[in-house]
Amino acid sequence: MAYAITQTCCNDASCVAVCPVNCIHPTPDEPDFGTTDMLYIDPRSCIDCGACADACPVDAIFPVDMLSESLKPYADVNARFYDGKPVSADVLGSSPVFHNWGAPTFDRTISSDFPALDVAVVGSGPAGMYAVEDLLLHTSARVTLIDRLDVAGGLIRFGVAPDHPSTKRIDETFARYREHPRLTLRLGVEVGKDVTVDELAARHDAVIYAVGASSARSLGIEGEQLPGSVAATDVVSWYNGHPDASDDVVDLSSQRAVLIGNGNVALDVARILSSDPGTLASTSISQSALARLRSSLVQEVVLLARRGPEHAAYTEPELLALTRHPDFDVVVDNHDDRVAKAIDAAEPGEKAQLLRSLVQERIDWSAPPVGGRRRIVLRFHSSPLEVLGGDRVTGLRTSGSESDVDIAAGSVVRAVGYRGVGVPGLPYDEAAGTIPNTAGRVQGRDGTYVVGWIKRGPSGGIGANKTCAQETVAALLDDVRNNRVQPRQPRKLAGLLRRS
Repeated sequence: MAYAITQTCCNDASCVAVCPVNCIHPTPDEPDFGTTDMLYIDPRSCIDCGACADACPVDAIFPVDMLSESLKPYADVNARFYDGKPVSADVLGSSPVFHNWGAPTFDRTISSDFPALDVAVVGSGPAGMYAVEDLLLHTSARVTLIDRLDVAGGLIRFGVAPDHPSTKRIDETFARYREHPRLTLRLGVEVGKDVTVDELAARHDAVIYAVGASSARSLGIEGEQLPGSVAATDVVSWYNGHPDASDDVVDLSSQRAVLIGNGNVALDVARILSSDPGTLASTSISQSALARLRSSLVQEVVLLARRGPEHAAYTEPELLALTRHPDFDVVVDNHDDRVAKAIDAAEPGEKAQLLRSLVQERIDWSAPPVGGRRRIVLRFHSSPLEVLGGDRVTGLRTSGSESDVDIAAGSVVRAVGYRGVGVPGLPYDEAAGTIPNTAGRVQGRDGTYVVGWIKRGPSGGIGANKTCAQETVAALLDDVRNNRVQPRQPRKLAGLLRRS
């Protein structure tokens, strides 16, 4: 019986490295790696050894015959990826051929007299931790891990939805590196406030910034700043208990909320706002957020998308999970003929095809939400034009197939993407929201590097940071080998940083 990869796949590719018959794709050296929603196991060649399940850091891999009811569709999802493709196993007789696909694809040649570096990594989210892992496993470096918060974890702790505990489990893998004897953890230290980039650079051979993309993109429409109009980043921080989050960030006193955007973050927010609080009680959700959700009046959450269902930004696994959630219904607003046509024309495996089982209805937005069960409405081919209201949000004006439509709502949540924030003392590309770099090397600052979203922009999931970190660490090592970075005598940071 074959194994199958399911919803919480992180694209880390740890499973690829251990597969003895090369039946997990795409592999890190294949063009579609990092662009597919997830990795897939070829059921035709899987030998049921279970090595992939043991290696998976987020518990996303199960035997097909042990899939729960909600996960059973993933057997077909995995198999469908291989339709029309040759069998991917590589077996010689009865002896499997082990492929080292998961090994770093960047130069790790280090001489025996390679110096023990002192490296600071700023940011303890997945990008920073993959860099830490690479340094500790492939070099003799001493690493100082710095985070401005009093708790480590970054995006894993404060960005992953609380009802995705398997995804959060990858932090257990990272935690062992935070306890490594060559790592010093400095929490509650903010670069630019408690220590400058120049001070860090003077006390380390190299500094890697993994500060992510913590701000939200704006819409640039009238009324966007009204009370009741908030960024999804703030809502995510709220339900995850981020110390900077406000308890009343989102208004739950009206029956309808509108989410602008249809990526995975929009689906996360819609799902949390629509789920039974009793279901969420067993998750890691903030207790203050849970208390407010228990008294929430929200009955309907509208996800607004500028383009059609065939171009939706959410991933297939997340949409599949949403449509099968027991706490609410998911319906499609068929205000535009193009929506139904796109759904009907979708081929198996396309995201639009997953909407075929949903109810499609033309909704009267001048009326209050339909009573009964909570529901999420997917509205495609509709752009936000203006956030309505005087002292606070009362609705959203959107484009429609025939004329503009006003959707009455007490909250408008903008889920249109993340944006990086500059680090005082480092160059910053205002247009891209990144720190200018070449393969992770910060322009104009020898010995300074970046990794993750602040390096490449807010794209790719957790696992995408692994290869990104490998590239940056390889650049650092290359600079040391070629004397562009000169190891120096370590100096203590006493008085500048406080120890966790």
